[in-house]
Amino acid sequence: MKQLITTLLLAAMISSCSTERKPESEAKVSPEAESDDWIVLFDGTSTQGWRAYNGDSLPPGWGIKDNTLTFSTEQILEEDYDYKGSRDIIYGAEEFENFELYVEWKIPEGGNSGIFYHLKEGYSGPPDVSPEYQLIDDENYAKIHDLTDYNMSLGYTENPAALQPLQQTASDYAMYAADPKEKVLNPAGSWNSTKIVFTPEKVEHWLNGKKVLSFVPWSEEWYEKKNSGKWEDRPDYGKFKTGYIGFQDHGSNLWFRNIKIKKL
Repeated sequence: MKQLITTLLLAAMISSCSTERKPESEAKVSPEAESDDWIVLFDGTSTQGWRAYNGDSLPPGWGIKDNTLTFSTEQILEEDYDYKGSRDIIYGAEEFENFELYVEWKIPEGGNSGIFYHLKEGYSGPPDVSPEYQLIDDENYAKIHDLTDYNMSLGYTENPAALQPLQQTASDYAMYAADPKEKVLNPAGSWNSTKIVFTPEKVEHWLNGKKVLSFVPWSEEWYEKKNSGKWEDRPDYGKFKTGYIGFQDHGSNLWFRNIKIKKL
């Protein structure tokens, strides 16, 4: 009898311990999960917040396909052929100052696009005012498009037919070149990921999990580059401390997904 009571007490103790112990997956919440301040700009189901630059709605060609924010000429209807507005788009629901932006993107062979930030409206186009994280098919773009005249106009006299470092993926377009030794760019037609971290102390460009560029905005070096290159005749280029996030339509099909931002 005493042995039976002891056995029952032991079983009750074991049951109590197992009841109080949470499963391993629930026992801890990571600090990242507790402080998850990401704002989802595109969730795969709605284009709410997105519209044309200087416009009220999405331009022709933009829409959702397979849970992806997509630009495609196949999505342009005949009645849209006379559309005169900008085909670049912005997330117009909110402006952002200091941030960490994450985007996954894909472009076709010979494709070209860009990610804008601190973008203000009222200009002829986003490049007049906004810094741009370049998205382009580094390998094939110059094989398909003749860059000679354009690059000569910018002063590139040595091998002007080639895509220049300041024009390549993950560069701060026409300002700072991404480090080719750190860059791992998946080929055209494959998904890539981009992270942009902006603070007044430092801007970081990341590509596929690797930091490929870092610079200080509005520094003496920054102004020297701005005032001696492509943007010297654009007085408002890069001057704003807050603005919209935007994507560039450069005439090729585009795919974007998992778009989110965190205020810093």
